Amino acid sequence: MKLVKDLNNKTINVNKVSDLEAEEAFKTILTWLGEDPSREGLLETPKRVVKAFKEYFCGYTQDAGQILEKTFGDVEGYDDMVVEKNISFTSHCEHHMAPMVGTAHVAYIPNKRVVGLSKLARVVEVFSKRLQTQERLTMQVAQALMTSLDAKGVAVTIDAAHQCMTMRGIKKENATTVTNYFLGQFKVDLGIQNRYLRFISK
Repeated sequence: MKLVKDLNNKTINVNKVSDLEAEEAFKTILTWLGEDPSREGLLETPKRVVKAFKEYFCGYTQDAGQILEKTFGDVEGYDDMVVEKNISFTSHCEHHMAPMVGTAHVAYIPNKRVVGLSKLARVVEVFSKRLQTQERLTMQVAQALMTSLDAKGVAVTIDAAHQCMTMRGIKKENATTVTNYFLGQFKVDLGIQNRYLRFISK
């Protein structure tokens, strides 16, 4: 059994079901679809789907706080915003388990210390590799950065297409959704917020 804590310090058991049990569940779904899980082309499908799901949802076993533990103080007093644009990601909506594919933009204003640039993208990965709503994903990334870096401010923008909207239901294939979340100086200072929004629109 492996226990991890989410951003709200809630303990999650990520190994409640064995791989074999999950494979049997996917066999049941194949049968429900009208397929024969014992035919040659589908014999290994449940095992492959379990392997794929481990990749799709690996964020449940990762800790954003741990990723952000290592910071650097030798920045010679740098105190302006750090902006990382165009972080591509894939996630799955929690309502239909359909993919959402998009781009995240992340910014923070350091408080004496900075973090490695790759870590910003890794934090997006941690929270996107879970069943999500876009609104919660945007907030979780921002809150993790604000808390772990003790930043003066954090801004996160996500622009994503949801296949639960483009492939089913209303089927509007060109529709995307944009969400923003601002903390600290980005929230209280509209000049800083607008400067960030100009940066990511270029």
